[in-house]
Amino acid sequence: MRPATGPVTFLGMPAFPANAAAAVGNSQLRFNLRKATHTIREKRASVVDELPDWARLRQAGKQIKDHTLRNLERYLLQLEEAVTAAGGHVHWAADAREANRIVTRLVKETGESDVVKVKSMATQEIGLNEALAEAGITAYETDLAELIVQLGDDLPSHILVPAIHRSRAEIREIFLERMAAWGRPAPEELTDDPRALAEAARRHLRERFLSTKVAISGANFMIAETGTLVVLESEGNGRMCLTLPERLISVVGIEKLLPTWRDLEVFMQLLPRSSTGERMNPYTSTWTGATEGQEFHLVLLDNGRTRVLADEVGRQALRCIRCSACLNVCPVYERAGGHAYGSVYPGPIGAILTPQLRGMSSPLDASLPYASTLCGACFDVCPVAIDIPEVLVSLRGRAPHPRAERFGMRAAGWVLDRPERMARAERMAGRLRRFVPRRMPGPLSAWTDTRDLPEIPAESFRDWWLRTDGGSR
Repeated sequence: MRPATGPVTFLGMPAFPANAAAAVGNSQLRFNLRKATHTIREKRASVVDELPDWARLRQAGKQIKDHTLRNLERYLLQLEEAVTAAGGHVHWAADAREANRIVTRLVKETGESDVVKVKSMATQEIGLNEALAEAGITAYETDLAELIVQLGDDLPSHILVPAIHRSRAEIREIFLERMAAWGRPAPEELTDDPRALAEAARRHLRERFLSTKVAISGANFMIAETGTLVVLESEGNGRMCLTLPERLISVVGIEKLLPTWRDLEVFMQLLPRSSTGERMNPYTSTWTGATEGQEFHLVLLDNGRTRVLADEVGRQALRCIRCSACLNVCPVYERAGGHAYGSVYPGPIGAILTPQLRGMSSPLDASLPYASTLCGACFDVCPVAIDIPEVLVSLRGRAPHPRAERFGMRAAGWVLDRPERMARAERMAGRLRRFVPRRMPGPLSAWTDTRDLPEIPAESFRDWWLRTDGGSR
């Protein structure tokens, strides 16, 4: 039975403050997020503390990524040559539309109308499932969390655990109500025990794996030296997806490149510890070009990445290895959840990556650089040392600002530029303090919606210092 197609996307969502306000009012969501993020956070801290050279590994990861980005063109051409030599086919996609067109054509060439997918943030970024649906092709997610999201007509809310906002009871209801429309139904006696839920998903997916001839994947890393792609996962569904179908199409962002196998060794230590809090991930799949009985196509996706690369401050976001460590320590994400960011990339990394990839013309994208307290916890845990607060501040400077705010900042700059001007402004504020409202008017009201204006003292520090001779009288 073909499921109804009613694609759900992030397009048209309001700005982050409105999304976050709605999410904060959901007590079940806050409970789910807090429990999950704190569990992953504690596991990560435990396994990271085991390595005395973690700081050196982190620095090595940063340096490898920076070197690769500086020489991206050379390594991409090397990768293309290696993949082609191994029997694979390489396609270049400048944007989402071109990537979707390429993948749709590659699927249609087979005559198939169904594909299986292993979790890929790049395909979510470009809206591939929706593009395939318009062409009459149904994409079946095989990652457990992605399956939950798909069956529930939902949106992912976490990089590593897309269904982190769902409880076990909610997942059970989704399986019972929706699984039959997508294939093998869930057993009627299904409980919310994690093992029972996993078994229901396993039986449901097994039939799909055995009958589908086209698969679509992403990749955690690409090795330019050999043309090898690497996928790390925890369930084994990815391996089934990568090996059984007759045609494999991998859609990968151009920044996922590493020069050599030796470089991969560093990230095989950084990624599992930072993402799932494990010393080693359960499944690591690698493939190079076409294998016996399977045709391989690699779609290299730009979609704004070269534009990000041109930004001296913002380009460090391209180091990201999608570990989600920054989400698990972020106080804003913990309370607002991933949907509030209106992007497949939520949390701190999404707050800097999404506005750069999509631009800042919409109210949502312009608001994302402000979805942070700038506490710096995200920078502390990032395995490739992305200074997220630095990029956030840089993007805030480029975001569109209301005319009243721009005028206010220019006025403040004029006052703060000269000590004598500042002194006169302080004396004036002291004399007029009784007339200062508790809530700012007009476009400045957003500041006092969530905080109180500080009391203005009757005497400024400058005047007190002069009157008391530096505090001696």
